[in-house]
Amino acid sequence: MLAISLTSFWTSDRNSCWPIFSARSLRRVRAEEIFRDVTSDSQLKGLQARLNINRDKANLLGVQIADIRSALYSAFGERQVSTIYTSSDSYQVILQAAVEDQTDESAFGKIYVRAKGGTLVPLSSIATVEREVGPLAINHAGQLAAVTVSFNLAPGAALGDASRRIEQFRRELNLPVSILTGYAGDAAAFQSSQTSQLVLVAIALLVIYVLLGVLYESYIHPLTILAGLPSAAVGALAMLWLFNMDLSIIAMIGILMLIGIVKKNAIMMIDFALNAQRNGGMAPREAIRTACLLRFRPIMMTTSAALMGALPIAIGFGAGAELRQPLGLAVVGGLLFSQAITLLITPVIYLYLDRFSGSGPLKLADDKT
Repeated sequence: MLAISLTSFWTSDRNSCWPIFSARSLRRVRAEEIFRDVTSDSQLKGLQARLNINRDKANLLGVQIADIRSALYSAFGERQVSTIYTSSDSYQVILQAAVEDQTDESAFGKIYVRAKGGTLVPLSSIATVEREVGPLAINHAGQLAAVTVSFNLAPGAALGDASRRIEQFRRELNLPVSILTGYAGDAAAFQSSQTSQLVLVAIALLVIYVLLGVLYESYIHPLTILAGLPSAAVGALAMLWLFNMDLSIIAMIGILMLIGIVKKNAIMMIDFALNAQRNGGMAPREAIRTACLLRFRPIMMTTSAALMGALPIAIGFGAGAELRQPLGLAVVGGLLFSQAITLLITPVIYLYLDRFSGSGPLKLADDKT
């Protein structure tokens, strides 16, 4: 079950109370075809009494709001006013209105508050009671009163589309600043995964760049190796789109796998070219050409092996294959597209970036001292 929560402080303005906006959100979500089984835990079916204070009259009589609050708590709360101590035990004395006065609002006429000059004023003279529909129970998210609107998705509907539609509802409802909204359940996990996946990919690319930079003692040629990764992502996304698959967490795992599989093609060529250029005295063009000729067969062999291993997953054999199928499709699509692109663009990028690396044929002199 997916959910979105509305949380708010209680306010004196009834139009800004969250139950009203939760009802509007509920009607708005139910009107959309991509949502199913829309429910809410607000349960606005109870009867409650609202005390409306005439503040102008209270100020005229000199009655403080704090005195009204204290009087109401003394009558309907559980104010401890004393303790009776005996030889065997102690007993707390609780101040409350009579039981028969706690069930009807007519008891407000029996409650008096102290006005200016010390005179007692009945509460009913400065306040009126209005009965209205209220919640049967008040749920909380942390320390805030909250209402949760839960829903399922229609068959074929994507969670990303549902999240964008909910954000549109929030803008249309023009929620007050006192009402906070947030996702819960699977919707919250999806929002968190969207951010964490991007961070994970960025960290993986940074770690690869640092390791390759240390390995080849260069700031430039790691970029040559990483330049083929965008083509793998394009191929994976295109394959998912062709087969109408969502970019799920499983598909993202496949894209992360592609980072390791695809970059080895460029590593095979760049490693040989740099070694031939630094230790063999070859020119950059000759070095990368020789690397392409000698490394073509191992590149095709390793890519074909990875492709054949991912095909059964992409086709979807076995129990629970629909869960793993996006991973296989992402790997197959990324390998097919990046294989052709990497073999063509890696030598070009190598020659272009080599002019900025300052590397060239190294001539080692014998130490005769």
